[in-house]
Order: sequence, then C-alpha cells, then structure tokens
Amino acid sequence: MHITPERLRTFFQPRSIALVGATDNSRWSIYTFQNLKNSGYPGPVFCVNPHYERVHGEPAVKRLGDIPQSVDLAYIMVPTQQVYPVLQEAAAVGIRNVVILTSGFSEMGSEGQERERQILEFAQQHDIVMLGPNGNGFVNVTTGTTPYGLLLPVPLKKGPVGVVLQSGGLTSIVISQAQTRHVGLSLLVSMGNETMLSATDVMDYLIEDEQTRVIAVFMESIRQPAMFQRVARKALACKKPIVVHKVGRTDLGARAAMAHTGALVGDDAANEAMFKQLGIIRVDSLEDLIITAGLLGYSRPFSGRRMGAVTPSGGACDILADRAHQEGIQVPDFAPETVRGLQQVLPEFANIHNPLDVTGYIVVDPTLQRRTLEVVIDDPNFDFIVYQSEPLRVEPQAPLLEPYLESYRALATLIRQAHIPIIALSTTSMDLSPFARFLSDETGIYVVGGIEHGMTALGRALWWHEISQQEEATSREPEPAAVVAPASLPESATGIWPEYSAREFLRAHDIPMVPGILATSEQEAVSAARTLGFPVALKVQAREIAHKSDIGGVLLHIASDDEVRRGFQTIMHNAGARVADAAIDGILVSPMRPAGLEMLVGIIRDPLWGQVLAVGLGGIWAEVLKDTSVRVLPVRRADIQQMLSELHGAPLLQGTRGQPPVNIELLVDTIFRIAQVAQGVRDRLEVLEINPLLLHGSSVEALDVLMAWMDTEEPQRSA
Repeated sequence: MHITPERLRTFFQPRSIALVGATDNSRWSIYTFQNLKNSGYPGPVFCVNPHYERVHGEPAVKRLGDIPQSVDLAYIMVPTQQVYPVLQEAAAVGIRNVVILTSGFSEMGSEGQERERQILEFAQQHDIVMLGPNGNGFVNVTTGTTPYGLLLPVPLKKGPVGVVLQSGGLTSIVISQAQTRHVGLSLLVSMGNETMLSATDVMDYLIEDEQTRVIAVFMESIRQPAMFQRVARKALACKKPIVVHKVGRTDLGARAAMAHTGALVGDDAANEAMFKQLGIIRVDSLEDLIITAGLLGYSRPFSGRRMGAVTPSGGACDILADRAHQEGIQVPDFAPETVRGLQQVLPEFANIHNPLDVTGYIVVDPTLQRRTLEVVIDDPNFDFIVYQSEPLRVEPQAPLLEPYLESYRALATLIRQAHIPIIALSTTSMDLSPFARFLSDETGIYVVGGIEHGMTALGRALWWHEISQQEEATSREPEPAAVVAPASLPESATGIWPEYSAREFLRAHDIPMVPGILATSEQEAVSAARTLGFPVALKVQAREIAHKSDIGGVLLHIASDDEVRRGFQTIMHNAGARVADAAIDGILVSPMRPAGLEMLVGIIRDPLWGQVLAVGLGGIWAEVLKDTSVRVLPVRRADIQQMLSELHGAPLLQGTRGQPPVNIELLVDTIFRIAQVAQGVRDRLEVLEINPLLLHGSSVEALDVLMAWMDTEEPQRSA
C-alpha cells in the first residue's frame, strides 16, 4: 500500500492535535506537549484522559468524542491493549491521521504481530493514515508541528534537510547532531514499525516538498524494494539527492556457497550496487549522514572535480591534499595570472601553490584570507573552492565584535556572488559554539564540519552531481536489456547442473564456450582427446560436485592417449573416494587453451533485489584478490563498460608487459549476452558463473561454467 504525497500533506500539517493518554505522570506526554508549545504550533492541542480534568495545566476531556471541534491528528500513547479501542473511537469522530507511540506490537512476537495486523486492517478500512506503532512521531520544523515524544532542543533550526529514520533511539541523537552542526531540518520522521506508513512513503513525500532540498535516511531494512527503486529514480530525475546510512548485513555468500560469486558479491555488495545504480549516496556514519546532507542542502551544484583551497594553515593544506586524492578530487596548479595576483596580496614569504596557506600574517591582517579568496575565485582552473574557516568559539568583545562581523558579512557577500561554489570548511568537526551558530544565521555561511568528514561529503556530492547529469541515470525506469528466454527448460533444470549440461545450454544461446565432449569410459575419453587435439583437460561431471578441483577432479595438460587413460582412472578414483554418493556422469574432455587474462562473470540471486551481476578477475585469483564490480540486473552495455573500468585490474585489459590488449567491445558484448540469458530464466536461475572467461587477444571464450537452479516440482516457463 502506497500513501501518496498529497495524502501525507494533511498528515504532516495537521490543523489540530489530540494527545490521547496525556498525563502528568508520563515524560512521553510531558515532552510531547512541551514540544508543541515550544515550537509555536499554531493549532489547538487537546489533552485526552478519562481520569483527570486537567493535564499539563490545560483542561482535559475524557474521550475524543468530547472535543468540541474536528481533530486532524491523534497522538496515541495509551497502554497496548487500549490502542485498538482508541483507534475505533478516532474513526468514529472522523480522525484520519494517527501517530502511535505505544510499543508491544510486532516487535514482541506472535501475539504482538496479531495486534498489529488488527490495527492495520482497521486503519485501512477507515481511511486512516497511521505512523508507528513503536515510534516517537515526527517533527515538522517548517510549520512548527512537533508531535514527538522526546524533548526537543529549542529553538530548532529550520532548513533544507528532510530526515527519515528507521530507529526511535537514534532520532534525538540525529536531531542533536544536526543542531550542533547547524544543519537546518524541514521534516524529521521516526518510522516505528512501519505497519502502514513506510520510510519509502515519507521519502516520496519529501521529494515533492518544496522546503526540502536533500533527503537523509537512516535505514535498517528496505521493506518495499520495487517502490524504493521508483522513488529513488524519481528523486534523481527531480535533482533531489538522497543520502543513506544503511546498516544491517545479510549473508549472501552463505546462500550461494557453491559459487565463487556468492563469496565475491558478499554480505552487502548488492545493496551497494543498487544504491549506486539509483544515484543514492551511501555513507558510513551518522556524522557523515548529517554533514553530507548539510553540504548538499546549502551548496550550489558542482560542475567538476577541480578544487582550489585557501587556508590559514600549512598543515591543513597537507591534509586537504591527501584527502582530495583519496576522494578523486583534482588539485590543479594556480593559473599564471592568479599567481601574479596572489603575489600582490600575500606576504613575500608565502609559498604560492594549491592548496594555499595564506600564512600566519592573517593574525596581523584579518582580511588577508578573504582578499586572497577574491583573487583565487577568478582562476579558470577551478570548479569550486574550499575556504577553511574557523568561526570563533567565544564572542569577541567591543571594539573587536563589529569589525569581525563586518569581515564575515563581506565573506558571505563574496560567496554569494561567486560564479563557482565556495565551501567553508572547519578543520575538525567540533560542535559549533552558540556564537558560531549566530554567525551562520547572521551571514548565511554554512560551515562544513571538519576536513575528514567534509572531504568525504565533497567526494559524495561530486559523485552525485555527475550521476544526476547523466541522461540515462535520470530516466524514471531503465529500459531492461532485451532478454534471451528459452521456450522451456529441460526437466533436469533443478539443483546444480553438471557442467556439460550448462555448456550445452549456454552454447545454444550464443555464449562462446570451449569445445567439450563427455566421455563415460577410458576409450571414449581417448577418442574425444584425439578429436579435439592434444593437450586436453579432464574434468569430472556430477551434480554433487560443484568445485571439481577441490576433490582432485580436474587434470590439465594431458598430452597422450596413455595420460588420458591414467587421468580418467585417477579422477574417477578421487571422486569416488571424496564424494562417495556422487552420481558421476562421466569425464568432460576439452582442449587446453593458450594463457591469457582470466575473468569471472557471475550472476546470483539476491532475495531483495533479484539477479546480481559480478565481474572481476577470475581463475585462481577470484577469491584471493576479490577484485570485483557488482550491479543489479538489468544493465546496459555502458554499465558493463563502467564495471570493467572500476576493477583494480582494469589496466590488464589494455595490455601490460608485452601482453596485447583484449577486445573490450567483444568482452562487453559477451557479458551483456550472459546477462540477457540469465534474465531470460530469472524465475528459475539461482547461480550462473563462468570462471574463467578467457581473454586472449581478440578472442573471448568460457572455459568453465557452473549453473544451479531453484528446485521446483515441475519446470516452469521463464517470464
């Protein structure tokens, strides 16, 4: 069930609120009432409690039906067993929006799950939008509407960042973090159990909220993956960034242990890949969540990665240069005309290079750094400038206060009028002092919190602006790659397929495979080797044996009839000894190939996102180096090209140390074709892995393949 942004406008902007279960004996109630009063909520607040005539110093009513006017939202904080009757009463008097603070529902086992199902069904039947249960509520800073059960700081800074949290306990911490970094909020929502109203619903609302420029999300799980993708693509098309701190790890590797791909895709790589494909910025801490969202909320769009930096510290210059390199940010030299201009401004002993230290002479001349910035702004080599700014933690006393304020106002004017973004950045992420926050409000200068977190935020912001400019990325729904769907699958398509069956299937769908002949006797193996040409490889074929080399089931460089016979005997003995109950179909005989670059191409099923494609270095290096790039299907050829460029081993594709370059276009086409085939059988396929895919000059050829199918009672046609 999707709740539209239009419907949620009445939810987050109620004209009147009833606090059901209000009592002076509960801090939840006291804090909620105080929050509404302190935030200047303009509408009436009614306290409902059958046992008291006055609550929180205000007249109280015994039930919702006693309120003399209509109520837009009920904030319910009664004991668990009373929630359903209160919900019934709310419906009877026409209340269509409720926040349920009370816990004791699905988080408490089967009995709580049944209670939660009951209130959900009732709410759906009566057109009630329900937030929670087991959540703190929401804080609409824009309108001063704060039905929220923990005490809020006063005053709350209004601003461009909307926040969605799948955590009650962290909500106030995030609010505090935003306040101390002076990041203004538009709306913050504590989701609770998401029984009806989901995090994705709120994200969709924030995309259409004119007061919100960026959406910050603390996420424990993704409950509606298809809707999440639609909303994320909508945000990207609307040029509204989403910053996510996603926690919680799944064990995809354990679910597909028969394939190297399972270990390589790993616990969280599918989420990482999906976020990247959707243009979602992922961060790794609450600090980065707020600081990155703040940077995006207060800065102008970036046009490139070329950074100029003006600081009052040589040490800060070194840190900035190191962090810029780590974030892929370019640090070009100053243009000659800029150098000449700086020589007129800076003292003679200044060392003019980027990042620039204006020297300690700033103590003598407080205008030095700003005048330096005036010169650097016009340098054509830069797309943006980092201006290291350290607002005073203690308010200057007269006569220094007014000159200090005038200096900051002049800096603010310079930043506003500059033709490129100027990012004010503090050295560390210490909380801003009250005076520093006053300066920010007075001048409009947002100071990003610390070089470490600030440069992380810059790297993420630059990536997002690049992604948002790509026409393909901003399409509402990506066109799926044309799939190759067989009319039907053979009855043997259950469990792990023997390699020869997988080869036949892929060869029939135009995937280049090394030739192979299945032999069930020594003489058949010798005959196959003669037909294919020596030297050959011998590999055992059995459903029960996925990793053949691990049990001595593979022999390479077999060069004669006698070696074939001995090899056949050895493999059969090893397989029988190591996997006693294996039903061995025979030995697959294939010709050896010259050495080349070995790649891995694997497709595995993720329970949340569906099919996941992994591409990386293959052969024996697959799990040693773990050099892998991952995407969720479907993908375009351009996506595969990007995946290859992300590999640490990408230079090998261009040819190194006398090795010829590979045919990149053919490689991309082959991987794309493999993805098409996998999509054609996506309802049944569990794993498809080619390892290695051999690249030799202009040729691409699969040498080994593993396919596994989900078990079903009878084969299904692919969708």
